[in-house]
Formats: sequence, C-alpha cells, structure tokens
Amino acid sequence: MKATQSARKAVIVGAGPGGLAAAMLLASHGYEVDVFEKQPVVGGRSGRLEVGKYRFDRGATFLMMPHLIEELFALSGRSLHDYVEMKELSPLYSLHFGDTVFKPSRNREDTAEQIARLFPGNEAGYYRYLEEEDVKLDKVMPLLRRPFSNLLDYVRSDVIRALPKLHLNDTVYGRLSKYFDDERLKQAFTFQSKYLGMSAWDCPGTFTILSYLEHRYGLFHPTGGIHAVFEAMAKVISEHGGRVHTSRGVQRILTENGKATGVVLEDGEHLLADRVVINADFATAMNRLFEPGVLRKYAPERIAAKTYSCSAAMLYLGVDGEIDLDHHSVHFSEDYHRYVDEVTRFKTLSDDPSLYVHNPSRLDKTMAPAGKSALYLLMPTPNLTGETDWEAKREAVKEQMLNRAEQIPQLRGLRDRIEEMQFFTPLDWERQLDVYQGAVFNLTHNLGQMMAFRPHNQFEEVENVWLVGGGTHPGSGLPTIFESARISTALIFKQDGVSHTHSADAGTVLAGAEPS
Repeated sequence: MKATQSARKAVIVGAGPGGLAAAMLLASHGYEVDVFEKQPVVGGRSGRLEVGKYRFDRGATFLMMPHLIEELFALSGRSLHDYVEMKELSPLYSLHFGDTVFKPSRNREDTAEQIARLFPGNEAGYYRYLEEEDVKLDKVMPLLRRPFSNLLDYVRSDVIRALPKLHLNDTVYGRLSKYFDDERLKQAFTFQSKYLGMSAWDCPGTFTILSYLEHRYGLFHPTGGIHAVFEAMAKVISEHGGRVHTSRGVQRILTENGKATGVVLEDGEHLLADRVVINADFATAMNRLFEPGVLRKYAPERIAAKTYSCSAAMLYLGVDGEIDLDHHSVHFSEDYHRYVDEVTRFKTLSDDPSLYVHNPSRLDKTMAPAGKSALYLLMPTPNLTGETDWEAKREAVKEQMLNRAEQIPQLRGLRDRIEEMQFFTPLDWERQLDVYQGAVFNLTHNLGQMMAFRPHNQFEEVENVWLVGGGTHPGSGLPTIFESARISTALIFKQDGVSHTHSADAGTVLAGAEPS
C-alpha cells in the first residue's frame, strides 16, 4: 500500500468528513499529510459541540450505510470497530403527523403491518417501492463511485444502463405518489430530500433512493456521537504519521503558472505541497482561497449565480430529566407542502414549521450528565439569499422553535427544564463556520449541478488541486462525502503512479453489503 517513492507532501484544507477521509487514505499510502482546520475541533459543520456539561453533534446526527466508512478504515489498514462502538437504531425514527405516529424500521414485515394499520391499502405499494428501489441502487451507486469529468462520461456503459432508472424527468414526490396515496405516507418517504436541503416537489426522482437506503441498511449511532467517528479518523491519520492542526486555518492557496504549489496559513506561514485537497465549503473556498483573477469558471459572480440548499435554525439544549422520545423524531407541520415551499421557493419564515428532534441521551449516556438529556432541535429555514433579517428575528425564531417544541406532548414544560442553551441561525452558520449563504447542505442537486455539472473532483481551474466534500461529485450527505474522498484520492494515486488497494466491484459491494 505504501508509496515507494520519497513521500509526496499533501495539504488538506479543512478537517470535515471529506478532508479527514482523504487524509486517512493519503497518509496510509505513504504521503506526508498535513490537515489544517480553522475550528478548534475536527468534523467541520458536523463537529463536536460542548455546551456546559452537555455534548452535541453540531450537524449530522446519524450514520447511514456504515459499510462505506468501514471500507475507508479498511483501506487505511484499520478497523472502524477498534475505535468506535456502533449502535443500530430501531425504529429508524418516529414520524409524527398530529396524533398519528409512524415508526418504520428495517423489519419490513413490521413496517408493512404499521402501514396497513395507519394508512390502509398502501402496504403493497411499500413492497413494490422496496423492490424497484433495489434495482435502482444496483444501477445508480456505481455512478457515485467514479468521477464525472466531462460530457463524454455520460456515454459510458454504466450510465446508459442506469439512465432508465434515474427518473431524472420526475421528482421525489412524483415517484412516491406512484406507490402511496396517503399524503402522510408520501411525506414519510420524501422528507429525506431535506438531507440535500431541497423540496421533494423539486428534487430529482433519482433521490427516492435516500429513504430506501435507510430502510435497507439502517441508521446507526456511534457511542459518543457522530463526532466520535471523525475523532477516530483524526487518530488514524496521526497513527500513519499525518498531522491534524486545529485552530489553524488556511488563508490562501499558492499558485504559479496555473498550478498550486502550497498554501499560506492565517498566521502567515507558507507551506509548500505537491498536492492540495480542498475540503472547505465550496463557494466560500472559491471566493477566499485564491488570488483575485485566478479563477474564471468559479469567479465570485458565477458562484453567486449557482443555486444553494436551504438552511437550518438549531437549538442545542441541556435538559434536566429524561425525555420519552425516540432517538430521532420528525414532527410535521399541518400543511407540509406549503411549509416546504415557504422555505425553499419563497424563502420566507413559516408560521407552521416542521421540527426535527434528536434525543441521543435515550440511547447514549455519554452525551449528558446522569439523569439529564442533550436535546437537539432543527427547523429548516431559508438560506441567506432570502429577505429575513436574522439579527432582528433571532429571538423571535428561537421562541417560535421553543413554542413548537412544547406542542409535542413529551416536551410540554420544556422551558422550565432547560439548563443550557445555544441557538444557531443561518447567519451563524455563515459567520462562524464559513458556510456560504448559510446553505448547510451546500449546492443543490438539480440537474444543472449533478455529476459532470457539479464541481469536479479534480479541480478544473488549477492543477494539483482536488475537491472533496458536499460541494463536489457525488454530493451532500456523509456517504457521498466519503465517496468523494475515495474518488479524489484515487485520481491522485493514478496521477502519481501509486499502487493502492481497491475494494470489491462497486456495484457488488453496494448492492449486496449489509452492515456488520
């Protein structure tokens, strides 16, 4: 696995999931690796947050398709399970539609029985959905494990085979309407479009696969939180001789004659490198990391013209006592379609929001002191391209979220139990974590920003630069972010002539693998 030539130097800009994955692979294959992270913790927008004695995952709150991260560790000569304890969630989550509560799981018979009881007549559609999505998975996933560098990539055989299953001319909501006639059940299988920061009524039909992946592979909680995985990744990098520098940001990428030669750190230090991997927020990186005039395709005006995901207002609460809610619960607004349109299309605040509640303390006692709960509330909101004055509306939105939470029977009287609180708005995402326009799910996944039309893994404008993270192919979400790192590092290895370990055929792995 190790490179036989003298070690090449690689600098990773940002210690988010993609940057850590790339650093693991490069360090384990003989590269001299330095990762520079502006924040004091690793994990990027999904890093660890401590509020008093309570611990939170700032962003992502579950791990999907755990075999992908298991593969990353294996390719780095390690086992994930030597570092992190994984717990499967059953049910996947509880979905609350007024007084109706649906708790799907990987147990298909139990889920079908619930559907028959709560949404009579839809159980056959559920089985048909699973069967048809299984075929789609086999066709689609190989496309997410290789680069798309130009339009010729669309005439390769795997694309031609997959095209009829991509449902590019339909939407997620449109596809699910072919299986279910109950609006609540459609919502139960389409709300996952929010993982991409999009509306199910606009999101390409390809992404019906998101809910299927949950039902097939399950959802997992690492003891200690998602950030425990990122901290384990940083440890593996260190074990292979790499260095992860927190609280040290990169100010600029050095270029000469169209090639990157290294970086300038925020403290003024210059560091030369053979390879530069960018894991910073894509739009922010394009606007800040290159000297004016270096970029043309991704010049500021072109960055501003792209479309971006919605944002989110977040409440992190340290609460006295235990809470009788499942690990994940979604509490849908009365008029969900209207709410989604307000957030994504009209970009206005809604008076009827949905609320996501993460209650990890029910399963993981490391997140809060004994007898207490670390509670995380998320309300999707417009990004900063909307007209909301977040400084003026900050307190009102926080109160709205608390009011909405107290409508949930298990959270009545919540205010009286709060011991610690931190509130995060789209403006905080931009100012504190450099998330462009507060768009926490990055570039949207419309047809003009997918595959070859998404920023390429091997950066088009400057040589010796590669991209990883949600702003490049394959896209947003932890599984695809991990895959972006595998694609980009494979391109680096190919360019450098470095022998590296390959896993089994991608289609076979993703169609047949089950979590260990």
